[in-house]
Amino acid sequence: MSEKIFKINGIDICTESFGNPTKPAILLINGAMNSMVYWDEEFCQQLADAGRYVIRFDNRDVGRSTTYDPGTTNYTVVDMANDAVGVLDSYNIQQAHLVGMSLGGMIAQVVAYNSPERVLSMTTIASSLFGANENDRNLPEMDPNLFKYHAKGTTLDWSNEEAVVDYLVEGAKMLCGSKHIFDEERVRKQTTQDFKRANNLLSMFNHSTLTGIDFYEDKIKEIKVPTLVIHGTEDTILPYEHGLALVNELPNSMLLTLEGTGHEIHSDDWDKIINAIFDHTSVTKAV
Repeated sequence: MSEKIFKINGIDICTESFGNPTKPAILLINGAMNSMVYWDEEFCQQLADAGRYVIRFDNRDVGRSTTYDPGTTNYTVVDMANDAVGVLDSYNIQQAHLVGMSLGGMIAQVVAYNSPERVLSMTTIASSLFGANENDRNLPEMDPNLFKYHAKGTTLDWSNEEAVVDYLVEGAKMLCGSKHIFDEERVRKQTTQDFKRANNLLSMFNHSTLTGIDFYEDKIKEIKVPTLVIHGTEDTILPYEHGLALVNELPNSMLLTLEGTGHEIHSDDWDKIINAIFDHTSVTKAV
């Protein structure tokens, strides 16, 4: 297990692998503004110990991958999907199972549509339909209290590690569902690691400028790869209805509901999630 940086699509993408490369590959794709450290190392190792070759990576603008000046728009979700395929190429993996958290689930959808021959299965966690018009589907929006909290970020001294870590930890606490006790020690460790390893932490906010692409509005319904949709009933960023919409519109999908779980992969749910992913990734053929 060690980090590797590959030149992919003209930029640096930082990656890390767990387990035996002869086992079926799982590519973990994280959500907006989150580097790969938020795929908890212990979670990755448990998934690898179950018999999978697990790869996590930093998307553009987070962690040790290439970053751009904060406040700029230099790429699209499709570019990020191409980066994910490039990670597979860098590891000489022809076909893999994709597991995407939040925005990562939308990136996985683009990969599954554009390159179905590379995708054995797809799992989305706390995600939604990419390219879909939420208003047309009457899907609920993010909790406005989160907008109010993150407005504080504009007055934060982003060079002050303690203040930034406190701010990010408190924001993560707001995503924890009522079924769980917020694991502050674990999250603080991840957030501190993220602060120390980031090329430019503020660049993560460039992810907030990403938008859906009209081309994909009706294309997601054509994705045939087997899909597992995992969604918590107390998700405050992408409420549970977004998970139901995915199952409704992805033709070869099934739902795992996490009662009382928020926008998170809480350690209390790891066994259930890992077992479900292991069963789901028993798929052997790409569509």
